[in-house]
Amino acid sequence: MSAPRPVAARLAVAALALAALACGCASTVRQQPAARQQAARPASPRAPARTASSPPPPAAPADAGSLGSYQVGERQFTFAEPAHTGPTGAYLDERTLATQVWYPLAASSASRPARGAFPLLLFAPGFRQCAGGYSDLLRAWASAGYVVAAVNFPRTNCHLGAAAYEPDLVNQPGDVSYVLSRLLALDAQPGGLLSGLLDRREIGAAGQSDGGDTVAALAANTCCADGRLRAVAVLSGAEWPPMPGRYFAGAAPPMLFAQGSADTINPPWTSLQLYTADGAGARYYLDLFGASHMVPYVGTNPVEQVVARVTVDFFDRYLLGRPGALAAMARDGNVAGTAALVSGGRLPP
Repeated sequence: MSAPRPVAARLAVAALALAALACGCASTVRQQPAARQQAARPASPRAPARTASSPPPPAAPADAGSLGSYQVGERQFTFAEPAHTGPTGAYLDERTLATQVWYPLAASSASRPARGAFPLLLFAPGFRQCAGGYSDLLRAWASAGYVVAAVNFPRTNCHLGAAAYEPDLVNQPGDVSYVLSRLLALDAQPGGLLSGLLDRREIGAAGQSDGGDTVAALAANTCCADGRLRAVAVLSGAEWPPMPGRYFAGAAPPMLFAQGSADTINPPWTSLQLYTADGAGARYYLDLFGASHMVPYVGTNPVEQVVARVTVDFFDRYLLGRPGALAAMARDGNVAGTAALVSGGRLPP
């Protein structure tokens, strides 16, 4: 766990970064974020029902508190990533990747998936976190017609306590890409739970905190960009300075950045730095007024519900091409007293 930066130093860095943003320049600050230790708050999101994206939803009622029209099943997979050389040139032993998968259920079935193919969303948890801490948000996505796969990273997960090793973040983008390949392989095999369930052309990713750093690198860093991703949501994430390669040196998929304005673990300037770094692509910034680091992504609260709706709208637009999704993003992301959604490099209020 890296040592927290002194308060004065953090404020100075933030002031420099915001000044650069105000003048229309991307910040050049590259200071490593402090380690992010988070506490999950179990609960379930409640939001109005919406029509599932594709294919048509079953007639059965949705789970209590779900965002969409599908009931949701859950299954755990464990993948063994072979020993290999990581992005920094270091040799990595075999890595065990416990992966939790949520999927839309068929009508009147407690375990059988609905008929696919569904878009796939990969999820990367934060430092010392596991998939379960975000289960309400992830189940909400699955209820809206997505297969969601969350990776518990081998050296930063919630079971490790003080033994968690944050510098291993540089290897996590490769873990996510490996899990994606394995899931697509299972989709292609007959007879399994995932057989024919995934739409191989509709793949997105999301991550929170250090997981946000992970998927930001997957989307936009030359070290580990995965061209199979068509849309990426970075939830209170940042550029990770030790990550080799360059950010936004080439084309990147559409990206949504969600950030609490009162987050002291991942200050807003780090998300703004990513949002303003590339004006060529579709970029959105969801400003969550007064929200801290974890509250927007766990449990039942109005801010979490905004995040759930806006992320589904975003993926509906850029994975499924739904014509009304951008209007839904604007409606769901601009909530008086709670949130504001901006795009195209425009700064939040």
